[in-house]
Amino acid sequence: MFSHITASSINHVLRGESWALRLLQPFAGHIAKFDVFPFSISLTVSDTGEVLGSAPNAAAHTVFRCSPALALRVLGGDQAAYQQVEMSGDTEFGQAVAFVIRNARWDAEEDLARVFGDVIAHRAVGAAQGLLRLQARAAASITRNLADYLVEERPLIARRLDVETFVRDVDTLRDDTERLEQRISRLRLP
Repeated sequence: MFSHITASSINHVLRGESWALRLLQPFAGHIAKFDVFPFSISLTVSDTGEVLGSAPNAAAHTVFRCSPALALRVLGGDQAAYQQVEMSGDTEFGQAVAFVIRNARWDAEEDLARVFGDVIAHRAVGAAQGLLRLQARAAASITRNLADYLVEERPLIARRLDVETFVRDVDTLRDDTERLEQRISRLRLP
């Protein structure tokens, strides 16, 4: 049932973006799976370019994986978040789906205006967009604070500078050891 509701919502947006339907049509029958822990949903592209809910065990052509915080950033329109979503499988299909996700927009204001009128619709959409931006900023802030805590307060994660210094020191030690081995081997030759 969840996949049916999701597919209906996505199709509503796709119908308002005819270019997206045309872009997805060549991939009819392809399945995209979206894993946002702890949820997973699979959608199949139909002949019209719309999507249908898929059987949960159906083999996906492309799989997208991200955390819930990252999913909120994607929904909030954070362009940097798109680059952090993991994609595996059919890259051509995956890129088409990713392009549609990045560029298709639901005209919520128009839909709400039909029911509540233009003024209320405009204010509701503005409030919702503000809330999404606030959630994205809060998620980014929590992530930064958690990283700072794990690096500075509870050193469970090494700082980048410390790791780079360690790697450089290991490289220097390796080079010094190789030079010492060469000198020792030259001393043994006589």
